[in-house]
Amino acid sequence: MRFVIQRVSRATVTVAGAVTGAIQKGLVVLIGISSGDTEQDVASMVEKLVNLRICADTEGKMNLSVLQTAGGLLLVSQFTLYGDCRKGRRPSFEKAAPPERAKELYDLVVATARKTGLHVGTGVFREHMDVELVNDGPITILLDSCELFGSK
Repeated sequence: MRFVIQRVSRATVTVAGAVTGAIQKGLVVLIGISSGDTEQDVASMVEKLVNLRICADTEGKMNLSVLQTAGGLLLVSQFTLYGDCRKGRRPSFEKAAPPERAKELYDLVVATARKTGLHVGTGVFREHMDVELVNDGPITILLDSCELFGSK
């Protein structure tokens, strides 16, 4: 599982002209699910995400988590995070989970994140989305469950 995390001052996701998710200060998280990902990966990744100390304290230093700042999360599914560009000019997505499994785990990420009490906005799985954000910092972090918790 891969999370691309961007600290933002505000962000929205729009699908077919309608806003499906929006946050003010917080984190936009692009979420890629691989074929080997499990429910345990979801629990570990969400725990890591909400406790990452990448939000600014009163001195402007990255010392606080999104939980400590009561920020929001905007969670967006993005299978292209598993695009393999090593051969040819068109990415291969063989490592991405099949859509049914990916949706199941994405929905679990959303449900697990909501249990933290944070405001959680979302995109719409398998839909074309327009994601607008104001990157605060800019701060962008990559989390990969294989690198954090061991390979599958």
